[in-house]
Amino acid sequence: MKKTLIIAFFGMIYPYLSFADFVFSSKANVKVSVEKNAPEVIGTALEIFSKDYKAVFGGDILKDNQAQIYIGTIGKNSLSEKMMDPKSVQQLALHKEGYLMRVIQDKLYILGSDKRGTAYGILEISRKIGVSPWEWWADSAIEKKASFKLKNGFILLEYPSVAQRGIFLNDEDWGITPWSYLTHEPSDKKGQIGPKTHARIFELLLRLRANTFWPAMHECSVAFYLTPGNKEMADKYGIVMGSSHCEPMMRNANAEWKIEGTGSYDYVNNRQNLLKFWEERVKQLKKSDNLYTLGIRGIHDGKMQGANTVKEQYDALTNVIKDQREMIAKYLNPAVEKVPQVFIPYKEVLDVYNMGLQVPDDVTLMWCDDNYGYIRNFPNEKERLRKGGNGVYYHISYWGRPHDYLWLATNHPAQIYTQMKLAYDKGAKDLWILNVGDIKPGEYLIELFLDMAWNINAIENNQKGLNKHLDNWLSREFGEQNSAALAGIMQEYYRLAYIRKPEFMGNTRTEEKDPKYKVVSDLNWTEAEIKQRLADYEKISKQVVQLSASIPTEKKDAWFELIEYPVRAAAEMNKKHLYGQLARHSLASWASSDAAYENIVALTQKYNALGQGKWNKMMDYSPRKLPVFEKVEHQQVNVPLPKKQTPLLSVNGQNYVEFSGENPLVHGLGYQQAAISLQQNSTVQYIFNYTGTDSLWVEMALVPNHPVDGKHLRYEISVDGGEKQVIAYKTNDRDEEWKNNVLTNQAIKRSKHQIKNTGKGNSHRIQIKAVDEGVMIDQVRVYK
Repeated sequence: MKKTLIIAFFGMIYPYLSFADFVFSSKANVKVSVEKNAPEVIGTALEIFSKDYKAVFGGDILKDNQAQIYIGTIGKNSLSEKMMDPKSVQQLALHKEGYLMRVIQDKLYILGSDKRGTAYGILEISRKIGVSPWEWWADSAIEKKASFKLKNGFILLEYPSVAQRGIFLNDEDWGITPWSYLTHEPSDKKGQIGPKTHARIFELLLRLRANTFWPAMHECSVAFYLTPGNKEMADKYGIVMGSSHCEPMMRNANAEWKIEGTGSYDYVNNRQNLLKFWEERVKQLKKSDNLYTLGIRGIHDGKMQGANTVKEQYDALTNVIKDQREMIAKYLNPAVEKVPQVFIPYKEVLDVYNMGLQVPDDVTLMWCDDNYGYIRNFPNEKERLRKGGNGVYYHISYWGRPHDYLWLATNHPAQIYTQMKLAYDKGAKDLWILNVGDIKPGEYLIELFLDMAWNINAIENNQKGLNKHLDNWLSREFGEQNSAALAGIMQEYYRLAYIRKPEFMGNTRTEEKDPKYKVVSDLNWTEAEIKQRLADYEKISKQVVQLSASIPTEKKDAWFELIEYPVRAAAEMNKKHLYGQLARHSLASWASSDAAYENIVALTQKYNALGQGKWNKMMDYSPRKLPVFEKVEHQQVNVPLPKKQTPLLSVNGQNYVEFSGENPLVHGLGYQQAAISLQQNSTVQYIFNYTGTDSLWVEMALVPNHPVDGKHLRYEISVDGGEKQVIAYKTNDRDEEWKNNVLTNQAIKRSKHQIKNTGKGNSHRIQIKAVDEGVMIDQVRVYK
């Protein structure tokens, strides 16, 4: 089981250990000894740490064999290895990318299990002296210190829970691409994301203890390998390069085929030209660290060409994988199983896989969410036994049906946690990739995801653990004095967006045939619900403005990027549409809606002007120029706002009165942060009062998960011990029910029950049993 081990030895084993602590002091230089001929990434990590050390203490890091810090890698005959406890070294050797850190007599020794482990060990010192991984990407100011101490005998052993961990730049058209080639790294080649930008990305990944990167793939961007210096930068930072589900063999088919391909991108009818296309890239990368995506789809997330039926696709993919493996064996390693490879059963490829496609056992299977944060497939018992293991491709940014969310990163932390923890427990622990859009403004969610990938047990498996993670993050960025108030604000920010994302507030949809979905319209909310939501957003928006006055000048930019812009912009988007809805019904002034639009524009202009224009072109409040982002059109409607029936009972999942089986878990998910996760075959009971004997409706609002076993997602419900009804709520791919579920983050199911005389006055009892794994109850309501 994973794993962080911190032990202090006090004289019992090594009597001399109590003599001196390891200390950094202001203005003092520090000598460091590094193993000879160290891999490039170790030198890169030392460069980063040297910069951090100078920022914190004002001194320099000097290389010297007579040093205060000794850095080495297992098997290189380093002093670091010799000074470590042999049992600890043996344990470290069992894990890739791990490191040991130990203090002996005022000396610090760092030992990695491999090159990346050593690099992570070096950068752990940066973490310990208070440098945020976001020191550049979110302008997190580095605080100067007079001293820092690690006690004599300190020892730390760490290694990753997930073997390959990283991010995917995607839908980059409105953020990182224009920012890179127009602002950060000016280029006359439109859409170029060059090595200077990638160096910043790769440094962030090292700081976050990630190792894998999928580069941008849209037509708006120049393909990664077509820009000189990008490959070399990945090598310098020790990054494992990969590619998405529609980019086999490290080729960006979307951009590169039209430049370097011949004929149509059709394996069935143009096989030799496709093999040549892939072969050229494989030969180019034979000295780099890469993760090869196998299979084939159409150009730019399209369906495979040349194969129409599932059987034709099955035959084509069988041959494609055979050809690709032979290519890897020929140019990279005859022992093909030693070259990292992944197969991603995404969209129509999943149908082919389910038909019985044979994927070599050493190839990692990568499962996907539904683009809205709910994982569609988990490894079954047979798949968990695969040598290549399993992984997950997950989104915190998405372009597509039923509606994009490319602007603000508002996925609920508890949603990410519960989904990824379940995936890990089901065996998906070999590859985690997060679709991060443009990186900004997803900073916290990225770190949460990668922290879990590094140490799956670091976050306690409940709401308290998640709250603590957020509080620690906010404390690091803005100080303990602000963290408590900030934690409440950010929890409310995620809660409100969980009910409905800012990008969904226009009640529109994308990529739908019916033109009505292109027109901003009313949400199905009562006047009271609208006013309550406006009040909730106004509260946290005001709190942010009030707190901003106490934020030190050097932290102002980070504050605006990480807190003020997302919270206030989300609030203004809600004001724009909700005041607009009230105004359509003559219940509010259009001026309030219009002012909210102008406020979003002004906030975005301020964001792009931060740091004397450092982030110019990074933030776009209107990606794809969708109707939801426009000023709301002034129009009147004659129909009234809805009036909803008042329920006899309305409670949150955690307000049960009794349970049997395993204790339900609360992670802070849900409309009131009070949803519960029920283990299979566990039951919970709720009580309500009712004097009549008529039939009643019980409405269940459930977290819209997908079946964990791939087949069923059901709960059993009864009232007063009466008829037990089994309710299924599995959705089919992109059907109307699924669309409503992901737009609202609730699956609504109703069942009718006959009320009995219980002999207990007016009290009645609802019992709910989780028939299958994955049942999460958000709210329970009872209606006449």
